[in-house]
Amino acid sequence: MKQFYLPAAGLLFLLFFCQNVSGQDPRFSQYFASPWNLNPAMTGAFDGRWRATINYRDQWSSFLAPVPFRTYSAAADFRMEVGREDYFALGIGVMHDEAGTARYVQNKVHLGGAFLKQLSGGPRQADHYLAAGAQVGFGQNNIDWSRLWFSRQFDPTSETPDLNAGNGEPNAGANTNIYLDFNAGLLWYMLFGNNGFWSAGAALHHINQPVISLVEDDGERLYSRWSGHVGGLLPLTDNFGLLPGVLVMQQGPSFETDFGLNVRYSNNDRNELALRLGAWARLGNRQDKGLQMDAVTVVAMLELERWMLGMSYDVTVSSLTLANNSRGAFELSLTYFHPAERRRRVSCPRF
Repeated sequence: MKQFYLPAAGLLFLLFFCQNVSGQDPRFSQYFASPWNLNPAMTGAFDGRWRATINYRDQWSSFLAPVPFRTYSAAADFRMEVGREDYFALGIGVMHDEAGTARYVQNKVHLGGAFLKQLSGGPRQADHYLAAGAQVGFGQNNIDWSRLWFSRQFDPTSETPDLNAGNGEPNAGANTNIYLDFNAGLLWYMLFGNNGFWSAGAALHHINQPVISLVEDDGERLYSRWSGHVGGLLPLTDNFGLLPGVLVMQQGPSFETDFGLNVRYSNNDRNELALRLGAWARLGNRQDKGLQMDAVTVVAMLELERWMLGMSYDVTVSSLTLANNSRGAFELSLTYFHPAERRRRVSCPRF
């Protein structure tokens, strides 16, 4: 495998980059297919006994290959009935994110729980639920220092870096300490006829703002991230429906909003087959330039009984197109829903 090295000037840029970006979380364009990372209150918010979800994102391969930004996430949660129409849910989720030549890595693992309370409902009226959830976990960030070289290692005779020479850097090889992390959220949803629903939620991640410095600096903390999201399924006919959605997030100085629409077709057969196609826009702030369009995401999702597979591609529409020719990020999502032990009226939407 070919290796890449950065000179000292490159490291200075890298550290500057990390100090300004390491305080941000990885994100998924298919946020609706990554409920564990969206809102802790969505733990157990599904129809079935348990659920498993996998997400993968590959960003900017067009000009950062072979080391683009990559994000991997996996989660599993199950729920149990408490009383007649209330539920308690537990889950576990992991995330691995890596960026750049020096492979700046973020690793996180969380345990979570949620309580889903029915507010009202009945055979001939809409069901209203309120869910509250929380997550507690650990994380660690690090850099692959073996991919970096410094000016002290440059051999003027051969005009190449001598990687066996000491770099003389006091913090080389340093990683963050393993830090504690807390997240919490609320979710309301309403179920009405023909499997339609509306939902709205809010979440706060990294409530304790853990220290994530790679050097001896306790002042470098992970920004808290707040988010709000609204969405639903609006049946048009027995076969077609619309799934609109809006997500708003802010983390430190960074603000982002995603909004769009998926169109869903279902055959309404015993072995249900459904197809979703849609387009989503992403807006974000750029330093002092205000809110600007960043990308347009094209989404295709296939639902087959217990499975849901999603694929999407981000088309860059910002000034970054000069570097990547509009080639942004590719995403995959895969979700499995295990059915409940006994068939009953649907009590949760399929987001």
